[in-house]
Amino acid sequence: MNAVKVIGAGLAGSEAAWQLAQRGIPVELVEMKPGKMSPAHHSENFAELVCSNSLRGDRLENAVGLLKEELRRCGSLILACADATRVEAGGCLAVDRNGFSAMVTERIRSHPNITVRAQEVTQVPDGPVIIATGPLTSDAFSEAIGSYFGTEYLHFFDAAAPLVTADSVDMESAWWQSRYDRGTPDYVNCAMDRAQYQAFVAALAAAEEAPVHGFEDKNVFEGCMPVEVMARRGPDTLRFGPLKPVGLTDPKTGREPYAVVQLRQDNAQGTVFNLVGFQTHLKFGEQKRVFSMIPALRNAEYVRYGVMHRNTFLQSPRLLDRFYADRRDPLVAFAGQMTGVEGYVESTASGFLAAVAMAAKVQGKPIPDFPATTAIGALGRYISDSTVENFQPMNINFSIISPLERRIRKKSEKNLAIANRSLEAIDALIAAGL
Repeated sequence: MNAVKVIGAGLAGSEAAWQLAQRGIPVELVEMKPGKMSPAHHSENFAELVCSNSLRGDRLENAVGLLKEELRRCGSLILACADATRVEAGGCLAVDRNGFSAMVTERIRSHPNITVRAQEVTQVPDGPVIIATGPLTSDAFSEAIGSYFGTEYLHFFDAAAPLVTADSVDMESAWWQSRYDRGTPDYVNCAMDRAQYQAFVAALAAAEEAPVHGFEDKNVFEGCMPVEVMARRGPDTLRFGPLKPVGLTDPKTGREPYAVVQLRQDNAQGTVFNLVGFQTHLKFGEQKRVFSMIPALRNAEYVRYGVMHRNTFLQSPRLLDRFYADRRDPLVAFAGQMTGVEGYVESTASGFLAAVAMAAKVQGKPIPDFPATTAIGALGRYISDSTVENFQPMNINFSIISPLERRIRKKSEKNLAIANRSLEAIDALIAAGL
């Protein structure tokens, strides 16, 4: 049996390689690191988490929680490693960033059916191949993919949040609590009163950004918008976004604060925290100056400042089918954020489905049909829906999963019913030999 090439060892590529290998298919995993690193990558390990260490909500009433449970039941490598390296984050699945990537790398490298080759790919190879080079695809390979399809990529800019040391946070001005006291109190909440918040927003909106060729506010993806861009959109934009105080109580006043910056644990030791929702592309000196206006961070020590990088994705509805394969050649597939799925878990799901479908094709078996009632199936249908006029990257959400045939008024109960229906379909696929 000829090997299937998987290009890129991020979340989608690592998951794809694992699923193929687990089905007895030899895999050649090609990754340009460490010979060539993108501006946002710092580690030689696979599945490096760049933007955040959180895989988001873990409850079945939450669409991404459902997607994670589907992947767990289907034997996902990424979810197994995430669960094994999780750190406390209330109702979210957050991981020890370095421990997670190290575990994925070890599992991949030790699999007898996977051969790893360190090389930058500059041409789209003949199939069978899954291309999962992600939003940080090298310029040469990006041009090659554009030439392969005979069409231009879309692109936008993606931003990563700063990291600070835990012992540099002034806990006299902060407290531990999870929103609405759900789960354990895993977030450090840094409050600001009205005057402090208004001064902070004014300084943030006027702060100097690092130069990025071609960067304009209109090109920033709404799901990962830099805080300085939000600050320019109005004085209350941040208070209704990442700085919203809803569900939190300042123990000093017994009241809801005016605005809150939340910090979330970023490693297993609890020595590093990230500023939740604080993706930014300010100059490093400006980040330190402006973020020091947050009382609890006045003396913060930064392990990493925020950075911004280009994010690239395909016009997938015109190009790909619901199994992430080229409509013209079913043995050439794509996976990850380059297909228009947005988020770590969504990227993992795309790599999973692309690999399951590719395995069936090369083994001469029927492709398992993940219906639109499942989150995995719904994502594949979204990126391949030719009726979408203005295609943009999408996180999983209940609106793209097939609705229930009966009406349930309460949102949480409706979402849970959708989740239970989905998991029944997943269990049926597994029982059929997925």
